[in-house]
Formats: sequence, structure tokens, C-alpha cells
Amino acid sequence: MRIEAPRAAGMRGLSLLELMIVLMLMALIAALAIPVMGGGVSTTALKSAAREVAAGLRMARSEAVANRREAVLTLDLAQRTFRVDRDPRIHGLPRDVELKLYTAQRDLVSETVGSVRFFPDGGSTGGRITLASGERKFDIDVDWLTGRVVIAQ
Repeated sequence: MRIEAPRAAGMRGLSLLELMIVLMLMALIAALAIPVMGGGVSTTALKSAAREVAAGLRMARSEAVANRREAVLTLDLAQRTFRVDRDPRIHGLPRDVELKLYTAQRDLVSETVGSVRFFPDGGSTGGRITLASGERKFDIDVDWLTGRVVIAQ
């Protein structure tokens, strides 16, 4: 003997095929909408770029102290690159990152090129490099007295 629950007239469940079609449509809409809404650089790429710039600043400071002479990190805002004195490598940053440089007037080479200078005692000219993409940003602060490099969100 089989017992079934009574069904109201016109009530019917969804088939597996109908559920799969709805899920596929939702996935397709999400795949198209997320890149359009997201735009810019991922948070991971932005944080990685900030860490790379901070590492370059720390390297310049270490060179200044170790070699007992000034060392400079030069940042090209237009090309989105930076390099450290006596290091042949040019480090590139993501194209969609917005860069800002606040530094001493004497270290501005042009409107798009500037630098942060470190001295043999560990001090620096100080400054801030800001990397931003949309609402997210990282500020890399260089203390003028100690030359300490800190990344702030």
C-alpha cells in the first residue's frame, strides 16, 4: 500500500533540467557582470605592487647605509616603473594602478618623474608613494628622520 501526500491542483515541482538551466544562466550573468563592475587591478595585484615598491625603498636605504653614500629610488609615474641606484633592473607596475608621489622639491626631476633619496645615516628626504585602483589604495610612507618604510592601507 502506498501513501502519497495530497497535491493541490496545478502544483508541480521543478525538474533537474530546469534547475540546471537556471544555474547556468546565473553563472553566465555573473561571468559577464563581475569583470565589468570590478574594473582595475585586483586587491592582490595592488598589494603586491605596493610591497614591491616598499622593498625597493628598503633596498635603497640599505645601500645608502652599507655603502656610506646617498642612494635614490626613482619613480616614473608615466611609465609606471621604478629603479634603485646601482641596480640595473627596472621594476614595472601594473598599468591600471594610479600612482602619486609626494617628495622633496629638489627630488622632482619632471612632472612625471621623481625620487626618494636616502642618506648614509639611514635618514631620507621622506615622502609618500600612493598606489590606488578604484576605492582601494596603499600609501607607502618614508620617514624623513629614520628612513623607515611603512605600508598603510
